[in-house]
Amino acid sequence: MELDARKKKILQAIIKNYLETGEPVGSRTISKYTDLNLSSATIRNEMADLEEMGYIFQPHTSAGRIPTDAGYRLYVDDMLSEKQSAKEKEAREAEEQSESGSSEIDRRIDRIEEVLQEMAKMLANNTNYTSVISMPQANKNRLKFVQLTLVEPTKLLTTVVLEGNIVKNEMIQVDKDIDPETLLKLNILFNNELNGKTLREINFDMAANMADSAGELGALVSEIINAIAAAIGSADGIQIFTSGATNIFKYPELSDTTKASGLIGTLEEKELLTGLLADTSGDDEEENTGIQVYIGQETSVSSMEDCAVVTATYEFEKGVYGKVGIIGPKRMDYEKVVDALKNVTGNLDKQFRKPDK
Repeated sequence: MELDARKKKILQAIIKNYLETGEPVGSRTISKYTDLNLSSATIRNEMADLEEMGYIFQPHTSAGRIPTDAGYRLYVDDMLSEKQSAKEKEAREAEEQSESGSSEIDRRIDRIEEVLQEMAKMLANNTNYTSVISMPQANKNRLKFVQLTLVEPTKLLTTVVLEGNIVKNEMIQVDKDIDPETLLKLNILFNNELNGKTLREINFDMAANMADSAGELGALVSEIINAIAAAIGSADGIQIFTSGATNIFKYPELSDTTKASGLIGTLEEKELLTGLLADTSGDDEEENTGIQVYIGQETSVSSMEDCAVVTATYEFEKGVYGKVGIIGPKRMDYEKVVDALKNVTGNLDKQFRKPDK
């Protein structure tokens, strides 16, 4: 079944309405969009097709529809594509916004930590989501070897050896027994996939691919990757600033006790945040916007399966980068978040980077 222009327009209308209200969207609501000029019956038929294609679903009988992760992904990719096509215009606007917004930050601040803390607060206040910013780092530590050792029936010791023979240990709680053969396969998997990699190169996509290839051990593989990222991050001396954690409670889908406590716990766990802020933008900054969007299970962090994470990279100096991230519900205002991140990273680039000679 083809996703034609009309279906895509209806899907966009459903998503935009759901972003605003957080309530399932029915055909009558969509029929009120004057630019569609379609009857409720026609819209119902199109919504049925969209549901069959996996872009929306009905949470319960007689309810309207809400977007699936695939629907959000299509919406975000289209939005980013449109922004990329208007790159030159946005660059001019971002520069103007950076100049006008720079007065919000005391230019007398000469400590990087204070600048980043101030930026994190501003970003959380402006978006009403949770912000996360990492200190800039060169990401030079490369992984030489990983050794997984079962020290107790429910405890797995992850030993990480980095270049320079730096050794870091992380302990992981295991839900079920791991037999020697499985342990050997895990050791082979991690050493084959991660040997020679820096924290910058151990990103969400790699974690997702490794978790998929591990089958029923996927969740454990994700935990081990987070532990490895934390070990490399602690060797790099990464410092992370967060702000707006209580903004989580503004969104009903995240505010129940179990989900909220899980999210707050994640924000307090450095190794998880280190994994979230692993630099995924690559070295070719001129070829992309530097914006990365992860929806639901794409984050590989179980407590964030109902969240979306949007990150961007700023450059402190040549080869030294930091990350800025926004964490919110899957129905976040993606366009607003992307613009806010571009503004902040542009501001940080302007403050930190030395002019080219």
